[in-house]
Amino acid sequence: MNRTVTHIILALIITVTLVSCNDGASLQRYFVDHQESKNFMTQDIPISMLKIDETKFTNEQKEAYNSVKRLNFLGYKANQTNEETLKVELEKVKTILSNGKYKDLVEFSDRGNKVIVKYIGNDEEADEVVVFGSSKELGFGIVRVLGDDMSPDKMVTLVSILQSAQVDKGQVQDIMNFFN
Repeated sequence: MNRTVTHIILALIITVTLVSCNDGASLQRYFVDHQESKNFMTQDIPISMLKIDETKFTNEQKEAYNSVKRLNFLGYKANQTNEETLKVELEKVKTILSNGKYKDLVEFSDRGNKVIVKYIGNDEEADEVVVFGSSKELGFGIVRVLGDDMSPDKMVTLVSILQSAQVDKGQVQDIMNFFN
């Protein structure tokens, strides 16, 4: 009897471990798996490093900006020899982002580049906001926006002002150089 109980407990522990570790592909896992791979670049950027001029922000924009703590960036650089790999990696990212836990926020094109913004959370609070941009000529970039009390609605506003913001390019020079 004691042996049966031990086997049942052991089986439960193994099952719980396997289920908790295998929730499918995640963006975080993708970042970890590719952080040192060829043609990839990663960088963590505290939001304070961007040095964006907040003086023209509305209260809602300031609140959204201040809710962001850091950005995790992963980029893949396209070149003439990796077109097939680019397609494969793009498909992997699109598959991850098609998971139901990622909710659509906004999608647009900017100078021929496609940008998709999604989030994990509910209508009131986003646990994570994901900005995914791709270009056949450059490759793709993913930014995981992490913070506290991030509102999905306010993040849409923040994305729109960041498009036209004068970001201190010195703070993101490594990323800009990577795609050049």
